[in-house]
Amino acid sequence: MAKLTSRAVETIKPTALRQEIPDSLLPGLYLIVQPSGARSWAVRYRHNGRPRKHTLGSYPAIDLKSARALGTKVLRAAAEGRDPTGERQEQRANTVAQVVAQFLVKHGQRRYRPRTFAEAERLLKQNVVAHWGHQPIASITRKQLRDMLDRLVANDTPMLANRAHSIARKLFGWAVEQEIIEVSPLVGLKVPAEESTRDRILTDQELRVVWRAAGQMGVYGSLVQLLILTGQRRGEIAGLTWSEVDLDKRLISLPRERVKNDHAHEIPLSPQAVDLIEALPRKSERYVLSLRGGPIGGFGKLKARLDKACGVTDWVLHDLRRTAASGMARLGVALPVIEKILNHVSGSFAGVVGIYQRHDFAGEKRAALEKWADHVSTIVTGKAAKVVRLR
Repeated sequence: MAKLTSRAVETIKPTALRQEIPDSLLPGLYLIVQPSGARSWAVRYRHNGRPRKHTLGSYPAIDLKSARALGTKVLRAAAEGRDPTGERQEQRANTVAQVVAQFLVKHGQRRYRPRTFAEAERLLKQNVVAHWGHQPIASITRKQLRDMLDRLVANDTPMLANRAHSIARKLFGWAVEQEIIEVSPLVGLKVPAEESTRDRILTDQELRVVWRAAGQMGVYGSLVQLLILTGQRRGEIAGLTWSEVDLDKRLISLPRERVKNDHAHEIPLSPQAVDLIEALPRKSERYVLSLRGGPIGGFGKLKARLDKACGVTDWVLHDLRRTAASGMARLGVALPVIEKILNHVSGSFAGVVGIYQRHDFAGEKRAALEKWADHVSTIVTGKAAKVVRLR
């Protein structure tokens, strides 16, 4: 057989039998010609003493020059003791859906709290598996991921795009660590949207009208009022269970799995907060704030109703946490006490200080929250508070 040339590859005539025509320039590279006339490329090599065949692809999609370049890479890998065909089969077996499932079990369940795990699972299934679940994860490109993130930004969900970017980056980084893929396609892909830190706090006048409107909204209104009095996160108060509340000790005790920073947290209850909890209808044997037996939900619709009732619209529930912190600072509460009330582990308690500072500030937290609740009472009623029954 004459030396393979670009013209020869194109003009070799098919026969009744399948042909494998070796390339004299790159031993191990073959042009395969089917009786139908279809042409393709393959490389033959040995791994652990056994013959192996690696298909490169079809002609003319891969021309002679490209076939020699690809074949050289395969033969070099084989010379290093690797098995390119076996590696490719393994990569094809690792679909996006399979790797996401492995990531959630081996990484997510071990390192994430239940709420964080549920959010990671939701983001990956909706934004990664839904698009490319059956594709090999090694085939996912940076462009595919960028297009997905751009769509989220274009749909007016930039923060969701940032969360999707974050969890996808962890997924592909984990896949690199596990040697499932060689390089993450997210390397060099920046966060899709800029996030600005919110600094919104409610004025005393706004706090008054929000409180009074909330007082007409039943259980949801009680949630809003408890957020004002305690300065805690929405999810921590909305998911409050009776086992976490001790009304005799006037104390909420949240286990580590129920809080954001994985640190168990105790929240002293002011007399006003105790009044709110005692006045709640007992709709559930488990949840303190419940409408139909489960924890309270539907925050978007309920917040819209509250906005309409009070006339203050440019705020979110998390702003109440910042409002409480700022309000306590105005009343002279020390920053470390406020950070303990908010259950922050950064700031005053970061690094070595957090390791060796074991004072729980229980007394200081109670005094601060009672001082803040009295101040809220004054704002709401317009009268100086000793202990004002806000309901």
